[in-house]
Amino acid sequence: MRQTVACDKLAKFPILNPVQSMLQNSTAPEPVDSCDGISYRAVKIGFRSRLIVQLMRIFFKPLLGRMAKASPEKIARTQVRIAAMRWPSIEGKPIRYDLVARSPGHLIGEFAPGQRPVILWLHGGAFFLPAAPGAHLAMVATLCRELGCDAFLPDYRLSPINPFPAALNDCEEAYKLLLDQGYSGTEIILGGDSAGGNLLLGLLQRIRKQSLPMPACAIPVSPVTELGRAHNPPSRYGVQKRDPLLPLAAFQNIVSDYVDGADSADPEISPLYMDCEGMPPMFFLASSNEVLMDDTLMLARRMLQAGIPTDCHIWPTLPHAFPLFEVYFPEASLAREDIQRFIRKHVSARL
Repeated sequence: MRQTVACDKLAKFPILNPVQSMLQNSTAPEPVDSCDGISYRAVKIGFRSRLIVQLMRIFFKPLLGRMAKASPEKIARTQVRIAAMRWPSIEGKPIRYDLVARSPGHLIGEFAPGQRPVILWLHGGAFFLPAAPGAHLAMVATLCRELGCDAFLPDYRLSPINPFPAALNDCEEAYKLLLDQGYSGTEIILGGDSAGGNLLLGLLQRIRKQSLPMPACAIPVSPVTELGRAHNPPSRYGVQKRDPLLPLAAFQNIVSDYVDGADSADPEISPLYMDCEGMPPMFFLASSNEVLMDDTLMLARRMLQAGIPTDCHIWPTLPHAFPLFEVYFPEASLAREDIQRFIRKHVSARL
C-alpha cells in the first residue's frame, strides 16, 4: 500500500526526518510518495538493527572521529589494517586485486565487453580510507552475482598524502580504461557511496566535458555533495546527535585534508553546485538518520528540475551508506533489490 505525504506536512519538518514517526510504525516495504518526487521508504526496522544503530553511535562514531583527526602516519596504518581485512567469498564471482593498464583496483569476475555489463564502483571512506572488504567488496560482488555482471573498484589515491584532484583523476582514468577495454557507455553502471558518491558526480562532469560516452545509469549512495560548509545543508546540524556513524566535528578535518587549499565551491569538489544537464538516469539513496541526508535531497531535486530521470529513496533509522552493511542490517537487502531493479531497467539489453 502506498501513502502520500502532503506538502504542508513535510513543510513542518524541513530539517529532521520528515516521516519518521510514521515509518517507525509501518510494516509495508513500499515507498511513500512525497510532493517533490522523493520516496520515503516505509520499512519497519527490527529491534536487532535498532540496537546495532545504537551501538554504532556509542562505539564506532567516536572511533571514526579519532581516525579523521589522526596524524598521516596513524592514518596510513589504519589504511593498511582495513586493506588487510578478510575478503568476502561470493560464489561465482572471484575477487582479485590487480593492475589493469595503469589503474590498480579490485576486479570482480572478468572483463567481458559485449557480453556482460560492468559496474564501476567508487568506494567511500571519507577520502582517506580504502575499500573495506566486508562492506564494499561484499556488496558489489553480491550485486554482480545477482545481476550476472562484473565490476571494477579502482584503488584511487587517498588523502591526506594525495589531496584533490588525485582521487578524481584516478577515477577518470578507470572509466577511460573500461572504454579502452571495449565497453560502450551503455554497458557501464557507475556507482559510489559517501566520498565515492562525491567522486561519481565529479566524474560525470568530466565525462560530459570531454564528450565521452555517458554510463547507462549512476547510483550515488549517501553522497557528500557540499564540501565548503560544515554547518550546512540543514541536516548537518538537524540530525548530528542522532547520526549513528558520521561525527560532524571531524568533518572539517576530513575536508581540509582532501581539498588542501582548492576552491571548495568547485562543482568537482562540491557537486551540489554542478550543472545537471546531460546526466544519465540517477538513483540516489540515503537515510533520514544521517547528517548527509540533505546533501542527497538537494541534488536529487536539482536533477529532477533539470529533467534527468531520477529516483531518490530516503530510508528511516539506518546509518549512512547502509546498503554496505547488509550483514548487520537485513533490511538493507531491500535497498540492494531496489538498486538491482534500477540497473535492470536501464541496462535491460544485457541483464
